[in-house]
Amino acid sequence: MQKTVPVKKMRVSKPGSDDHSVQKITVYRVICVILLIVMALLFMFPLYWIITGSFKTKQAVISRTPELFPSQFVTTNYESLFQKPAFTWLWNTVLMCAGSMILTCLCAAMAGYPLAKKKFTGRKIVFSVFICAMALPKQVILIPLLKEMAFLKMHDTLWAVILPTVGWPFGVFLMKQFSENIPDEMLEAAKIDGAGEIKTFTHIVFPMIKPGVGALAIFTFITAWNDYFLQLIMLNDTRVLTISLGIAKLQSELSTDYGLIMAGAALGSVPIIIIFLIFQKFFTRGITMGAVKG
Repeated sequence: MQKTVPVKKMRVSKPGSDDHSVQKITVYRVICVILLIVMALLFMFPLYWIITGSFKTKQAVISRTPELFPSQFVTTNYESLFQKPAFTWLWNTVLMCAGSMILTCLCAAMAGYPLAKKKFTGRKIVFSVFICAMALPKQVILIPLLKEMAFLKMHDTLWAVILPTVGWPFGVFLMKQFSENIPDEMLEAAKIDGAGEIKTFTHIVFPMIKPGVGALAIFTFITAWNDYFLQLIMLNDTRVLTISLGIAKLQSELSTDYGLIMAGAALGSVPIIIIFLIFQKFFTRGITMGAVKG
């Protein structure tokens, strides 16, 4: 007699359905989503307040009863702002931050790669110097920087705030950590194929550390944009002022037009938002890349 073998019924999944993608809705997940939404609204509220405040009248801005939305929509703040060299200040700031970002990322990538993959005498000492420099406050080296820029006749120019940020120790440290993830076999294969150092760096190293470069680009741009103290010391001429210094000069001794200041702050926040949206993918990959090994 032939034994009958029971056949297990197979469940046929519907097209487009994925059992692994189905996530159970739990109380913990709902609470986390609610907290994230609340935190996002809290962080976005200052930007919302600046943008709406730039369209309010002077009386509405300083009113004791705050208005969440302008009851009287005006554009006089932007008209007054455009009568001043606001676009010149904004353009100076964009040039300064873009120059600092490009030069810092390039120099940090070129310095971090040999510190991670090249063996030379004094490599650990050089890296230790960069680590110690990360703990050094900028105020300590401000006077030597000022004298150096004056000696090079770059004081009161945009180069006076660009060059001090190029050798950012944190950038070198970050690029060294990313360069350590490059397989040695790929570098050896490129060397066997006859690729030089420049071709190896541009065709192999740089594409592999691109997420770290994107994260460093955002860090550098934001740091250079917010470095008010260095800009205040190095820049005096009205033609080379940044948007931060320009907004500070809008304040008078007797009264302060907060609507005008909010209009300048709203105008100055546009490049930061654009840069973050452009490098957001690289920034996320750069932050999460070191969290997964293997």
